[in-house]
Amino acid sequence: MGAGVGTAFGTFGELLQGVLPEEDGDFLVTLPVARWTMATFRQESDSGELEVWPPRKTKALQLARMIAELAPRGARSARGGVLTVSSVIPEGKGLASSSADLVATARAVGQALDVAMPPARIERLLARIEPTDGVLYPAIVAFHHRSVRLRAVLGSLPAMAVVGVDEGGSVDTVDFNRIPKPFTAADRRAYAGLLVSLTDAVRDRDLAEVGRVATRSALMNQRLRHKRLLDPMRAVCREVGGLGIAVGHSGTTLGILLDVTDPAYTRRVTAAAQACAELAGGVRVYRTLSFRGTACGTPGPPAAMGEGMP
Repeated sequence: MGAGVGTAFGTFGELLQGVLPEEDGDFLVTLPVARWTMATFRQESDSGELEVWPPRKTKALQLARMIAELAPRGARSARGGVLTVSSVIPEGKGLASSSADLVATARAVGQALDVAMPPARIERLLARIEPTDGVLYPAIVAFHHRSVRLRAVLGSLPAMAVVGVDEGGSVDTVDFNRIPKPFTAADRRAYAGLLVSLTDAVRDRDLAEVGRVATRSALMNQRLRHKRLLDPMRAVCREVGGLGIAVGHSGTTLGILLDVTDPAYTRRVTAAAQACAELAGGVRVYRTLSFRGTACGTPGPPAAMGEGMP
């Protein structure tokens, strides 16, 4: 009986998201964090059908069925299979929970059914289901989320912490991506310039410039998904000496970026968490992931299925 396990990380929103001055120009730049989804798949089920647990993970089940159709005849099970998806990534918040579920599922089911799952194949499959984040690549990447294709691997950054808050509610990513983007030609050129700046900043490991670009992107996104706490969070960021603000452009989260190698980090993160708690109540601190030396296309190890606290 075949069995497989797959993992995928989440993101804290995006460092940058917008539209470029080209056809199919919608894009984002990922901000990977230490929050994980793990999927397990075993062939055979009591019903003889493909099943998923929890049952609400219907997109993961859809993907499992698609992969089963690709399996070699000898690897197919006449008794269906059971897919179990476990995650510590909050749903509907702009943290790539759905994308992580699907990527982990592709890896688990592919392993169990002897179907190779290189990134390009995963992209093609996911494009048939929904807009998807670039969490299948172990790096910070520029990704065309609506057409589900890689634009560029930008690289890795020194470790950061994100002091995050949630404004409440949830956002359906599919519905959000149907909203017409009211960006002008000048806006598109501005996004192209920000992408160049961010690409250079990642290459140079310039966290100050990364924070500047992320904040600018958050401000430009206000016309699409307004964050009532953005201005207060920017004020806190300035007070504590943070790098900038990252947001879930299609979600409900905002966070202050901090350099964990800064000698004043402990003081800054404590002050930021206290100030953010006064704004929004519950505060979570996320740690970003570094993938230096990791081969592109292979899943990073789930060093923490938990909170990723500093």
